[in-house]
Amino acid sequence: MIEEAHPASQKAASSPPARRPTPLSGRNSVAGRVKADLKGVPQTALWTLYHRATEAARPDTVLPDPRAVQLVAEVDFPFRERLGAARPWVAQAIALRALGFDGVVREFLAAHPDGTVIALGEGLETQFWRVDNGRAQWVTVDLTDPLALRRRVLPHGTRQRLVACDARDSQWMTGIDGSRGVLVTAQGLMMYLQPAQVTHLIATCAGAFPGGTMVFDTVSRRFSARTRAGAKGPGGHCLPPMPWGMDAADRAQLRSVHPAVTDVADVPLPAGRGFLGYLAPRAAALPLLRRDRPLITRLRFAAAPAVAPVPGQP
Repeated sequence: MIEEAHPASQKAASSPPARRPTPLSGRNSVAGRVKADLKGVPQTALWTLYHRATEAARPDTVLPDPRAVQLVAEVDFPFRERLGAARPWVAQAIALRALGFDGVVREFLAAHPDGTVIALGEGLETQFWRVDNGRAQWVTVDLTDPLALRRRVLPHGTRQRLVACDARDSQWMTGIDGSRGVLVTAQGLMMYLQPAQVTHLIATCAGAFPGGTMVFDTVSRRFSARTRAGAKGPGGHCLPPMPWGMDAADRAQLRSVHPAVTDVADVPLPAGRGFLGYLAPRAAALPLLRRDRPLITRLRFAAAPAVAPVPGQP
């Protein structure tokens, strides 16, 4: 089933206007807040938001993201009790990952200002408001529950579409106009898929969006194995199993997923603050980090072959 969010002007008769986030009046205040009840993998959207907002609230933040800070105040969820205290180094690492994705999106929009960005498993990411150029089309693809929460707490305009669909189901591709360029992003998603599902998703995107680009992040094989063995994350919360891990040495194998995959490239993390911020863009050159590190990978797809004119026809 595919469900789309229409512009606010088209929903006015059936839905109340989007409510602006407001600061909390107290630690235990819940009046006017939107309850979040996500379970399993979808709950990672709240974990990511929590850490991104923690970093954004710093005066020396690497990722200005006021909307994320507002969302933590808007959502009724026991962040600290359920997820543990947000550790500054984890918060910065999450923000640097988001900043790396932002760079890819900005580069794409510079080349394709009227292009379409398709954000798979977007959760409560606020990237649109950080990178929007005022012209791009934005498609959010996510499961029903996280998408319903996103719809309630974030305002969406005429250039944004919400599609309720599992990213593994190619139905979300229906109605995508690729003529002005397409970028598919998958931030914090691919590690939760089975390896065969990953290759199928990449191959499907490569075939569906000639000339397009795809960017996603992955965890290492070692970290994937730890989550499957029941390891806990920073703060002591249980990590959902991450079936797919990829080391830097495995990256070249992505070329064989589909004939249209023409370029496979590393996206280094941007520099940040302090020692972690210094190491982030240099991790690939450090022996201790080169193998066991998260990766951001960008794929480029070949353009559709030109159709030769039929003799005798204009």
